[in-house]
Amino acid sequence: MTGAEVHGGNDRDAGVVEEICGYLTEQPPRSFFLFAGAGSGKTRTLVEVLRRLTGIVPHESGGRLANRLRLYGRSVRVVTYTKNAVAVISGRLGTNDLVAVSTIHSFCWELICGFDEDIRESLIADKAVQLADAKAKAAAKVRGISDTDRRKFSEIEAEMEALKGVSTFMYHPDKDTYGEGAMQHGQVLDATAWLLLNRPTLRTILQDRHPIILIDESQDTMKSVLDALMKLAEPRGSGLTLGLLGDHRQRIYMDGHSDLPGLVPPGWAKPELKMNHRSQQRVVQLINKIWAAKLTGRIQPASGVEQHHRTEKTGGTVRLFIGHTSLSTPEKRQKEAWVASQMRQAAQSDAWATPAGYQSLALEHKLVAARGDFLNVYTAMTLIDPNAAAPTGRGENTGLSVARLVLQDLAQVAACVAADGSVNDFTATEVLRRAGCLDQLPADAGQRIARTEEMHEALAAFGAACVKPDATVAEVVAPIIKAQMFKVDARLLLHFADQTPPPAAPIPRRETETDDVRRRRGWCALFKAPWAELERYRRYLAGNSELATHQVVKGSEFTHVMVVMDDEQSGGNQISYDKLFGATELGERDLDNVQAGKETTIDRSLRLLYVTCSRARESLALVLWAENPPAALKFARHESGWFAVGEVLEIP
Repeated sequence: MTGAEVHGGNDRDAGVVEEICGYLTEQPPRSFFLFAGAGSGKTRTLVEVLRRLTGIVPHESGGRLANRLRLYGRSVRVVTYTKNAVAVISGRLGTNDLVAVSTIHSFCWELICGFDEDIRESLIADKAVQLADAKAKAAAKVRGISDTDRRKFSEIEAEMEALKGVSTFMYHPDKDTYGEGAMQHGQVLDATAWLLLNRPTLRTILQDRHPIILIDESQDTMKSVLDALMKLAEPRGSGLTLGLLGDHRQRIYMDGHSDLPGLVPPGWAKPELKMNHRSQQRVVQLINKIWAAKLTGRIQPASGVEQHHRTEKTGGTVRLFIGHTSLSTPEKRQKEAWVASQMRQAAQSDAWATPAGYQSLALEHKLVAARGDFLNVYTAMTLIDPNAAAPTGRGENTGLSVARLVLQDLAQVAACVAADGSVNDFTATEVLRRAGCLDQLPADAGQRIARTEEMHEALAAFGAACVKPDATVAEVVAPIIKAQMFKVDARLLLHFADQTPPPAAPIPRRETETDDVRRRRGWCALFKAPWAELERYRRYLAGNSELATHQVVKGSEFTHVMVVMDDEQSGGNQISYDKLFGATELGERDLDNVQAGKETTIDRSLRLLYVTCSRARESLALVLWAENPPAALKFARHESGWFAVGEVLEIP
């Protein structure tokens, strides 16, 4: 740490707060990147810096900065990734008119909201880039441009034309909006980045409002926004000072930069937090070794600070359990219960006696869906909108707005249905009243009675369908749609009315499909899916499923953790723990990516393993369902250097 006082033991990071205060109160201020590993006290450090810069804690240079901010009506902007993080920072900071804390999405929308003509131009420019990329990719094919490619071009051109007719754009940072002019989360961030680089007035507005911007979880901040802000902060003295806080080892979203520390300009300061206040010594040792590993197929540099545990935290329990992935899902659940019993003995903790005593984490959404028995619904939602099907941890995880009828409206009505299929008229009427379903009842008494009876019959048919063990989504929603009880997205109605067979899935690596065809396959799959899966899917969106993903627990910590790794049930090719643990060989694409210097399966898998392991405070159980258990056991015991003798066990 440049110019920082040297401390040891639990206080080795004690000088970082004052160090950062110095950077931000220099004339001109100096931008910085704070490397803050898992459990390092990043939020505490951020809050203590803000308290000094805004005069809450007496600080000579901080007091002068606070006076300047107040004189010109400006504030320090703190941007983070989730609503929970906003609440934590705001709660610790207390009332402070010189600091504005928000999510990255709220920050961006606040900045561009109302500039509809500029937003339109930015979105059209983004579509133009997409079109050019699609044409270049198609032209490079050996067989030339296909009919599917041409349909894709037409889709993008139609979207560009539709944007020209939008007069007003709308967005909500915490939930999906729908209708003409509704923007998705990624569109808002991309539009903000484009406007900051192409509209000098917006840059002036930003610098005048917030001359200092501190970005938490910067490793997961969308590349386009971060690049634009970093460009605005150069050169030093430009009017905008940027502070990035984060840990590239904990990047879990592909939108962020793969090696953020390597992109930090030479003139920026690079303070470091070296402590891990969260975990016991054995867990800290493990995550240090995981990150330092020299693995075939790894191209991401092992840069970063080796962490130190607190002096009083000298214990901790780590175990790796390896079994064969060919077991059925019920068998795997049974074996994982056995793993918990082994951990109860190893950690000497009764917390492992019941699933409620420890947190189970999965590394892939599809794995959670397979284990949670809602794979059909999850797969369908992913086809309809891959960007909204899974919880993000960013805001309200309510799923696809286009599917609101089945995810929210009918879920409330279903809560009024008894086990025998009868409907509680009183509670159901209250649900309909809150949803506005009763607002359009006819004024004529006779017509009003007829309409009420029609709705009552629809509810009765809905209730009877709900309790059928094999009822599909289509069967359950049919009476509600027929009676036109709720306001339903036109796209859902269109696909429900379309009785044509679903399109065939494309052959991987040989065929592509347009977005329209993909969405049609998704709608067909959703209407065919079991109705019972929807409730389990909703619990998963809310973060209440037995298995949680790394996205949902981002920033969280738990006393005891079980991490489940299962490539067979995860699907996809972006993550592979079989490859990471040597149970299968690297593929041709992996080797090509290594040669090209592109991020590999090993890079992604290693990062996610690091993130999930670092959630544990006291004890950690890793469960690997491998294609080749003997090879994985050999790697773990003799080659990885991650585990001590007796810490790696084979699942019987």
